[in-house]
Amino acid sequence: MRRVRYEHTGGPLFLEDAPVPTAGPGELLVRTEAIGVTLPTVRKVTEAAEPIPLGGEIAGEVVAVGAGVTRFAAGDRVTGLCFGHGYADYALLNETMASPVPAGASAVDAVALVRSGLVALGALKAARPAPGEAALITGAASGVGHLAVQLTRLRGASRVVGAVSAPLGKAEFVRGLGADEVIAYDSEVWGEPVDYVLDAVGGDLLTPAVAALAPGGRLVAYSSGGGSVRAYDLLVGAKSVIGFQMARIARNEPGRYERWREELWRLFAEEALRPAVHGEFTLEDAAEAHTAIESRSNLGKVVLRP
Repeated sequence: MRRVRYEHTGGPLFLEDAPVPTAGPGELLVRTEAIGVTLPTVRKVTEAAEPIPLGGEIAGEVVAVGAGVTRFAAGDRVTGLCFGHGYADYALLNETMASPVPAGASAVDAVALVRSGLVALGALKAARPAPGEAALITGAASGVGHLAVQLTRLRGASRVVGAVSAPLGKAEFVRGLGADEVIAYDSEVWGEPVDYVLDAVGGDLLTPAVAALAPGGRLVAYSSGGGSVRAYDLLVGAKSVIGFQMARIARNEPGRYERWREELWRLFAEEALRPAVHGEFTLEDAAEAHTAIESRSNLGKVVLRP
């Protein structure tokens, strides 16, 4: 089979021939049909001290199962998070991280919706939104952000503000998702205060994001971008920052994880939630897919197709 690998920090990415892996206990061997590209995976290439497997969201057909697998069989269509080599023709998926792809949904739909949607939905729930509150979403055109904009509107937000790196080319897309306003990160003023912020960026953007909160407002940080917030900035407005990590829910609360997945698929079936795909790239073009993420030019999800 083919898989994408790199040999040192910063790449380059290259294709190599590798043996098809064997499903171990509790694992599914999946013939991949779509692979989601995410910022955390891109950062592994540019920042990790040594090369690690390029994992992530995958969707495809189960071709074999390991010992102890009870929920899936060969021929099933599944999606889930792969912690090993996911940029490949075949990948291993732990049964606990897998969910079925319903009839009528494509593999691309699955990788654009499930993992990114789980992060967006989980971050929104962590904000404890009340109907009629105003919300601000950073990274509003990203794979997670574009779903967060829609989910926020579905949860009854009175005003939804999308924050993006560059409005040119993104403003129309984000407004089409349901945002009332679109602002640039470097704007001096971020408009009227909001009740909660879902932050996908972190870093230096945390300061203006906290400043955008109304008194008593909440910021949910789910970015891998780091950053810090001054305690004084929280104290003066009785504001709070909440950290959200999807992996913790997946590991420790499988029941909640499954309910959220079911909610996403229900909204998709009702056409209330529309995952957008920026582009589909071949494995040979994985570096180009990473560039789309690094440049923050993507509108929606970036997908690899074997």
